Amino acid sequence: MTLPRRRLTRAITLLTVAGLLAGLAVTASAQRGYFREGRAPARYPPSSMPDRDFAFCKLAYTSVRYEDLGMGWRTDYPYAGINLMTRYSELTTAHISRDTRGEPNHWVVELTDRELFNCPFIMAADVGTIGLSGAEADGLRTYLLKGGFLWVDDFWGSLAWQNWSAEIGKVLPPGQYPIKDLPLDHPVFRALMLVEKVPQITAIQFWGWSGGNTSERGADSAEAHLRAITDESGRILVLMSHNTDVADAWEREGEDPNYFKQFAPNGYGLGINVLLYAMSH
Repeated sequence: MTLPRRRLTRAITLLTVAGLLAGLAVTASAQRGYFREGRAPARYPPSSMPDRDFAFCKLAYTSVRYEDLGMGWRTDYPYAGINLMTRYSELTTAHISRDTRGEPNHWVVELTDRELFNCPFIMAADVGTIGLSGAEADGLRTYLLKGGFLWVDDFWGSLAWQNWSAEIGKVLPPGQYPIKDLPLDHPVFRALMLVEKVPQITAIQFWGWSGGNTSERGADSAEAHLRAITDESGRILVLMSHNTDVADAWEREGEDPNYFKQFAPNGYGLGINVLLYAMSH
């Protein structure tokens, strides 16, 4: 018997949660032996990638202002990317790039690097603090219009949004490339997992301090948004998850079972959906 799409997707999600829970102890043990968030040395890519498999690329940039709980470009680095790559390889048929030890290759790139164009997908965090030079704006524009995909995540409230929207406006003028909220029937919500709404995922620190609240700026960040800039054919150039920290659901999967159960299913569901969309459009 064929299950209806909604029931089938929910069944897949339950299986995913069971598999992820089984890996909690292993992941937590492995992370204790490494640098904590923001302290790991940046791994820059070689001039040519070691293989043709998927590698997570994190965007490094200069911060021009400060946001609470933010660490600039190093926010969620490196374990968010490492964990997402691992789950992406486990839950799809995609192959991920690995080093000689079998560990996932994850790279840091800058917008003036030639190696940027070896990354079909790049992600940036805490972009409410970003400042782009003219050369960086030109590099990002060229990258996006040549087929690249940028996902920005973990920026909260109106001040962070104002800063980010002004900076990305240097890259893609809003008159030609407007920012729009994605409808819930867009493929990024259902490429593999059915994500029924934009999840509001908070940093694990705030979640603990606040007794389980999820809006890091109170009323100013009460609603999570998934917005996008597209080209003339509708292909997403820039995806923006605002008033939510989707990557913390990946980074922190081994630290607190209750945090994991509340946030990881939708966090991983959306993350894997976005990767599938980005790599197929």
